[in-house]
Order: sequence, then C-alpha cells, then structure tokens
Amino acid sequence: MNRRHQAVTLLQASLNNPGLAKLMNLQHESSVRLQSITPLVPAALRHLVVAGPMEDGVWCLLLSNTTVAAKLRQLLPAFEAHLRSHGLEVKSIRLKIHRQD
Repeated sequence: MNRRHQAVTLLQASLNNPGLAKLMNLQHESSVRLQSITPLVPAALRHLVVAGPMEDGVWCLLLSNTTVAAKLRQLLPAFEAHLRSHGLEVKSIRLKIHRQD
C-alpha cells in the first residue's frame, strides 16, 4: 500500500499540534519585542542582535559577541521600561552570546 504524504505549511501543522502552536506563539512574542526595542539599539549593533526564546516571562536576546553584550547590558533598563510602556511585559531580559556559523 502506497501512501502519499501531502505537504502542509508550518501554520497548518501548528493548528493540529498544541505544542507546536505554543512554540510558534512564543517565537512571535519574542519577535514583536525585538521589533519594539530595535530603535533603542545602536544602529551599528542591530544586525548583531537576534530575538531569543521566552520562558516564564524571561526574554533572551542572542548576541554575536561579548562587546555587544557589554553595550546592551547598559541599555537593559531602557529596554524593559520601553517594553512595559508598550504593554509587552517581561520579568527580565537575559543576554546570551550565540555564535552564528
């Protein structure tokens, strides 16, 4: 018996899988937060910052190196205040170095 597998989009798959739907929602929330704070990130560093995971209200920013982390660490209070003022609550923001190959 030959079975044909029909391709489905990620959106279609997530509608049928609650776990995947939750992950997609968390990724979307993370992306929205990054878009919100992007104007506060120095222009020269914007391409070095990626939205990371959200877990229990802690949002992670993935950074390319420690120099970017040092600069953004100084801006965390401004990021958190900006997010709160736009209704995008986070308990805290964590910075993590993520080397992209």
